[in-house]
Amino acid sequence: MQIRPADVRDAAGITAVLAVVVGERVHSAIASAWTVEQEAAYLASLSGREAIHVAVKDGGAIVGLQTLDRWSAHLDSMAHVGQVGTFLLPEYRGRGVGRELWNATLTFARSAEYRKIVIYVRGTNLRAQAFYTRLGFRPCGRLKDQVVVDGVLDDEVLMEVFLPQAG
Repeated sequence: MQIRPADVRDAAGITAVLAVVVGERVHSAIASAWTVEQEAAYLASLSGREAIHVAVKDGGAIVGLQTLDRWSAHLDSMAHVGQVGTFLLPEYRGRGVGRELWNATLTFARSAEYRKIVIYVRGTNLRAQAFYTRLGFRPCGRLKDQVVVDGVLDDEVLMEVFLPQAG
């Protein structure tokens, strides 16, 4: 398994992973996956402080990804805060791939001078909440009935982790 930064050539592979995860209807607040063209445009738009890391198996297929975006692209007062999202094909969950993605994202986040990372996790997605807890995230809020997918309401749990600063 190789973990590397994504580029626009990865748009189709990323879209394929997102389509599977979104199709499960329970792990993400995303109700419909983007097109390859939309994903390519998003990849091209990322600033030098944002990244997507992909997990690539032997043979070149993308099996997972983790995004890191600024919490707010418009508020400089929050430039130290990033937001992550993790998406893995079902057969690669629980196999250490998410941890490998996090290690790459964490290295990038530190180099980009983030001090804090946040994530929203579906309230019913206890497995993801446990994963992020193992990475050091802690719950810091809950948004009731924040997500509606297929007419079903779900909460979003806000979790945060503070990054130790060098020196």
